[in-house]
Amino acid sequence: MTDPISDFLTRLRNASKARLDECVSPHSVLKEGIAAILKAEGYVIDFSSSQDALGHKTLVVKLKYVDGTPAITGITRVSTPGRRLYYRCSEIPRVLNGMGIAIVSTSRGLMKDQDCRRNKAGGELICNVW
Repeated sequence: MTDPISDFLTRLRNASKARLDECVSPHSVLKEGIAAILKAEGYVIDFSSSQDALGHKTLVVKLKYVDGTPAITGITRVSTPGRRLYYRCSEIPRVLNGMGIAIVSTSRGLMKDQDCRRNKAGGELICNVW
């Protein structure tokens, strides 16, 4: 697999459109950080790590629905392995004029766009969520 983050975001997008209760993906620290931000912002109910029968670690994300519609309307990968996009704190684009969030990988860890502007930290723009 070339881009595991894109695979994780696609699994989330497909599971929410199919109205599934949870989404299972291979575990990584970066994916767990993305899930933590999504939980803090109210896009997902909860997430947990578990081991499957073969001993591989998996990340289980419980999706959130509001009156039957998914809380995640859209989720897109911005920076790809073939085209990395880095932004200064003042240049981070707003998602839907502030209605969505952008997840940025900084030297201080993963942050949402508002925290990057507040802490004056730039970095690689991972994805946009709305």
